[in-house]
Amino acid sequence: MTILTPATPTADWLQALHSSNSAWLVTDEQLRVAHVNEGFTRLLGYSLQDMQDAWPLEKLLGQDTELAPHIRDELEQHGAYTGELLLRCKDGSPLWVAATVNTLNRQPFPKVGTTAEVIVLTDIGFTKRFEALQRQMLEDVVMEKPLANLLHDMCGTLEQMIPRLKVCVMDVDASGLLNPLAAPSIAPQVLELMKCVRSGPDHGASASAAYLGHEVMTPDIAEDAHWGAVATLFTSAGLQACWSNPIKNHEGRVVGTLDFYFDTPRSPNELHRQLVLACLHLCAVAMERDASKHRIRQLAYYDTLTRLPNRTMFNECAEQALHAMRGHQGLLFFLDLDRFKLWNDSLGHAAGDALLREIADRLGSCTRPEDVVGRLSSDEFAVLMPHCAPDQMPFLAQRMLDAIAEPFSINGVMTTPNACVGVCTYPEDGTDIETLLRHADQAMYAAKGQGSQRWERYRPEMGKISQERADMERELRTTLAAGGLQLHYQPQICSSGAQRLYGVEALARWQHPEWGWVPPPRFIAVAEDSGLIHTLTSWLIDAACTQLATWRAQGVPMPHVSINLSTNNFHLPDFAMQVQQTLLRHGLTGQDLMLEITESVMLDSSPATLNNLQTLHAMGMRLSMDDFGTGYSSLSYLHRLPISELKLDKSFVQDVTVSSAASALTRSVLNIATSLGMTVVAEGVETQEQADWLARHGCPVLQGYRFAKPMPATDIGPWVQQHAERHAAA
Repeated sequence: MTILTPATPTADWLQALHSSNSAWLVTDEQLRVAHVNEGFTRLLGYSLQDMQDAWPLEKLLGQDTELAPHIRDELEQHGAYTGELLLRCKDGSPLWVAATVNTLNRQPFPKVGTTAEVIVLTDIGFTKRFEALQRQMLEDVVMEKPLANLLHDMCGTLEQMIPRLKVCVMDVDASGLLNPLAAPSIAPQVLELMKCVRSGPDHGASASAAYLGHEVMTPDIAEDAHWGAVATLFTSAGLQACWSNPIKNHEGRVVGTLDFYFDTPRSPNELHRQLVLACLHLCAVAMERDASKHRIRQLAYYDTLTRLPNRTMFNECAEQALHAMRGHQGLLFFLDLDRFKLWNDSLGHAAGDALLREIADRLGSCTRPEDVVGRLSSDEFAVLMPHCAPDQMPFLAQRMLDAIAEPFSINGVMTTPNACVGVCTYPEDGTDIETLLRHADQAMYAAKGQGSQRWERYRPEMGKISQERADMERELRTTLAAGGLQLHYQPQICSSGAQRLYGVEALARWQHPEWGWVPPPRFIAVAEDSGLIHTLTSWLIDAACTQLATWRAQGVPMPHVSINLSTNNFHLPDFAMQVQQTLLRHGLTGQDLMLEITESVMLDSSPATLNNLQTLHAMGMRLSMDDFGTGYSSLSYLHRLPISELKLDKSFVQDVTVSSAASALTRSVLNIATSLGMTVVAEGVETQEQADWLARHGCPVLQGYRFAKPMPATDIGPWVQQHAERHAAA
């Protein structure tokens, strides 16, 4: 404020002083109050008589001592002071004002000397209250106060600042549905009308603002056709007008509305607009921070693909459910999809993701709201069913398996998902979720050991099996590192008259110092599950090539060696090059190896697998289809790969002389192979009758105990010589 230099008579100054809306106070040269205007009395309650014989600022500040030093210093050094002060009104209530104090060097007022002061006070209580509201809201956001509570407090503060105003904040979800978030003064019957309202231009001010993305004003609800039948309910509750403004996030999407309801038909004034302008930003910050918190929680505790609780969240929810069901029984189901990795690799990850989402939906369809369903890992799910007795186990487990096995179309290909389920009971098999999950997992592995689409109940002895599996993995890892596995070889014989040697199949053998001979299916399955299969295969190829080179150096006429490969081997991008380098290191060519693959490799359409197959074929290596005829999709995929040999599964060979179905299928396989220029190797030939039948129907190669069991490499040379001599003599 500039120093007063009036040019008008004193009477004019007094008239101007009394007509001002601000509070004015003028002192004399002794700094005693000489004049106050009507605005001063209205604002603070003090009359001129109340202020006489008092130091004005000290009295207004509620101080009995001299003026605050910083104010006195400003007046003495600069002749003026401007700042915000918290004063005490006559009734004792606090009041924030903007104060301007000037020392006069003229005498425009009677009784005023050169040291007189003019004090001008302006009410800023509203501004201060709003600043406090802003500060509190931001603090609440930082302290992660629940969004509904934070907005409820904001609405209440605004209603205190502006009487006869009712404030409401609406939430707008991604689908455009509106629901009240905070409405402290809205009648309950009106709040019910506000729930689940679809955004649109004909559903009231809030829905219109959310739909249009800009403010919508209804000056008179009773006269606005867009409010329809609900208008009367609003007006009867004292809501006569509504001004709604959309709350937008940083992307510009409407996430809510801030609504002012008035008790008379009207439009907002400038004060309303200033409040809304500031509060919209605060609401947006609070709602976006809350949404981010929920997104973080969703990422931390929920599976983003299936929207099911992840392992952490499942464990928390399951523990709460177990605590609530004490004294009652419950069931825990552990599900693992069969051959999921094959589907994922062959049809692509997008197809695998679609299958997992479908499985989650199917589990939801056969569970209850009180059940806890979660996705624990890639293709593992768990379901906790409180208040279920053990005798319900067969029905519930089979219902889950049947739901999962419903046909499902992926990329236009109809597939039938399968799973295995392990089940355990609470509290019999465990009282905490970690124990129950471990036991159900063990039961699931027992079910997988019986085949596909099976379920199994936990039994205590399964823990021993699980421990044995862990022990086997540890011992196998140690044995591979020490080179402790062996290769045995089984000859393959041509069925023609001379019965010359066609080749040998290399078979891994493991003799453990304590366990004795470990069955190959057991330790190979452990190698597959644990990731040791790559190490095992590398050893197998190198050992077979080493032995083949040794035989030839010894003069043993060995045509080639067959090696069984895993589907996982083909997922290594450089697998084909590793095989080639091993061959070159031993002075061998691609024709010296026959690589046996299974149907799962045929189903695998991943780029790495296809590239490895093509590269191996280009190197001259031949591919053999193992266990042909046991899979349902072999024929549909057979033409896609460079297969030169089919191995007829022993299940057909064993029944070929006694079963018309087996003989018919075997003849079909032989015809298919002949038409495609492929060689058929019949496995499991144990009798002369089987060998004669196969030879008579054109099966060119036979393998089985009828000719020789698998034997160590040192026995192959003598066997080959004896076999050649025997048939030469014949």
